[in-house]
Amino acid sequence: MNHCKRLLRGLALAAALAAAAFAAAAADDSLHGAGATFPAPVYARWAAIYKLGSGVDVRYDAIGSGTGIERIERGQVDFGASDVPLAPAELRRIGVTQFPAVVGGVVPVINIGGVGSGRLRLTGQVLGDIYLGKIKKWDHPAIAELNPGLNLPGTNITVVHRSDSSGTSFLWSSFLSRSNPEWKTRVGAAMRLDWPIGVADVGNEGVASSVQRTKTSIGYVEYAYAKRHHLATVLVRNRDGAYVAPGHASFAAAAAAARWHDASDLQQSLIDSAGAASWPITGASFILLRTTADQPPRSLAVMKFFDWAFRRGKRDAVELDFAALPDSAIEIIGRAWTEQVRRADGGVVWPAADSLHP
Repeated sequence: MNHCKRLLRGLALAAALAAAAFAAAAADDSLHGAGATFPAPVYARWAAIYKLGSGVDVRYDAIGSGTGIERIERGQVDFGASDVPLAPAELRRIGVTQFPAVVGGVVPVINIGGVGSGRLRLTGQVLGDIYLGKIKKWDHPAIAELNPGLNLPGTNITVVHRSDSSGTSFLWSSFLSRSNPEWKTRVGAAMRLDWPIGVADVGNEGVASSVQRTKTSIGYVEYAYAKRHHLATVLVRNRDGAYVAPGHASFAAAAAAARWHDASDLQQSLIDSAGAASWPITGASFILLRTTADQPPRSLAVMKFFDWAFRRGKRDAVELDFAALPDSAIEIIGRAWTEQVRRADGGVVWPAADSLHP
């Protein structure tokens, strides 16, 4: 009897140890990121496909750029994500390096009966005046002048904006600051703003849903959310004076117009890029990775995931109306990983600097 009890206890212990080993293995085969809602659709697609081939589960919490920065600073995630490139001093303070992962566009979306995508033209100056509350009705002369022949209603404009700390808001307000002097002086560009007017909602999903259910409203979202909610988008005048439609081609044109020569270029702004085909509210979404890898295998796993995404995930990004990074940018990222991400003993985590080739 005692022998049987000892045998059962031994089997139970073995089972417990096996379960613990399995749990540890599962934990090792998973990565956790958090941050910007802007790139969430493409990160989700990449993660699903990557898991099929590698067995590695990449979980991404789309909770806003501000919270993503906080979580990587506290060591709560393997990588953070932000649509706002952090300044070098802030990167050093937090102890992270950053690199762009994908390029997309923030677009104005409207809900005006009878006005579909591509029919309404607006400028950054007019958009700023709408968000300042200076232009209150859709048939205002400043809007009518840009849209001769378009039947605009004399109804009040309901402005929708983000309530959370948001990289999408940063890109939107950066464009308004470049285009509208009063906006720049009164409000400026930031992830969290003191909005003069409007209805607040959380995340790209929240703003899209709010515009969808509110007649005669306007909001701003990442383009994939506009498509998902079947929202009408606006033509916006760019730096070269052309009115362009949002989409993969105009986002890619803005990215291609940028300078991609060295590591300092990885944090540049793509807002109001040159070129007649460029969408003026284009931005890269950035990944934040700790420069001192306290768990080198996990840091390496993050880099392997994005290495795969840059080489194999371009088509998936394009299908979701994002633009893949130019090849020159991808090569710079590989060199930056080797130079900037190190083990505690100073050793290199990513030794293959030349492996990031599409």
